[in-house]
Amino acid sequence: MINYSLLTPFKNYLTLERGLSKNSIEAYLNDVSKLFQYYEVLDKKFNASEVSEDELHQFITWLAELGMLASTQARVIAGLKSFFGYLLVEDIISIDPSVQLEAPKLSRTLPDILNVVEINALIEAIDLSKPEGMRNKAIIEVLYGCGLRVTELVGLRISDLNAEQEYIKVVGKGNKERIIPIGQTALHFIAIYLTEIRVHLNIKKGNEDFIFLNRLGTRLSRIMIFKMIKALADVIGLNKSISPHTFRHSFATHLIEGGADLRAVQEMLGHSSITTTELYTHMDRDYLKGVITHFHPRA
Repeated sequence: MINYSLLTPFKNYLTLERGLSKNSIEAYLNDVSKLFQYYEVLDKKFNASEVSEDELHQFITWLAELGMLASTQARVIAGLKSFFGYLLVEDIISIDPSVQLEAPKLSRTLPDILNVVEINALIEAIDLSKPEGMRNKAIIEVLYGCGLRVTELVGLRISDLNAEQEYIKVVGKGNKERIIPIGQTALHFIAIYLTEIRVHLNIKKGNEDFIFLNRLGTRLSRIMIFKMIKALADVIGLNKSISPHTFRHSFATHLIEGGADLRAVQEMLGHSSITTTELYTHMDRDYLKGVITHFHPRA
C-alpha cells in the first residue's frame, strides 16, 4: 500500500507557504493521490526519490486512456509539478522529474464527449410510439450507464443480467469476462423492453438469449447501433461526431471528473494492461457498485 503521509506536510506547505485557497489545495491533493493510485495499480512501492520523468509520462498517458479530459490532465500536471517542487525544496528529492512534464500527444483522436444535457436530449428524442423506441432507449441507457463497447452491447444476453444484484456479465476483448454494476435507470428500461416489446417478437432459433433484437427476431448488428445513434443526433441537431463509443468515453469521463477511483473505472471499462503485466487487482462488486452510485450522473 502507498504511504500517504507525504500529503499532510504538502498540504501544510500549500496552505502556509503558498497561501492557496481551500479548493486549490484540495485539487492538488487529489491530483497527487491519483499518482499514488497509479502506483497501487502497478503494485509498486512509491519512492519519491526514484520517480522518473518517463514514469510520470506513463501515468498521464494512463489517465488519457481512461478518458480524462485534456484540461484535467493539464491540471493534474500542475498539481504534480507543485508536489515535486515541494519535495525538492524540502530535500526529499534531489532531481525534479516533473520539470519537462507535458500532456502526451495521443496517437488517436478521442471521440467527442457528451455532457449530461446532451445525453438527456438524445434519449428524449427517441420515438417511443414505435416498437423499437423502448429498445433504443434501453440501449442508450446501457451504453452510457455501463460504458460498454458496441460489440459487448449487441452480444449481451439475458443470462448475463442479474437484476436482483444489479450487475451484468460482459464478454470483452479476448473473450475476457468482467462484471459491471448496472444502475436502476438502465434496469428499468430493459425490464420494460423485455416484458412489453421483446415478448411479441418471433425470435429466431439461436437468438433466444440475446437481450436486444431487431424486428426479425435476430440479434442487432453493430452498424444498426451506429445508424440509430446518428439518426438521434440529427434529430436534435447535435453538432458533434458521435458513435456508440462516445457513450463509453462519456461514461469514463464523467466518473473520473466526478472523482471516482481510477482503478475502478479501469476495471469497469475492461481496459487491457498498459504494461506487460496486469495493471489492477480484482475489485469487489459492492465497491464498484458504490463507485457508480456515487459518481455516475444517472445512477
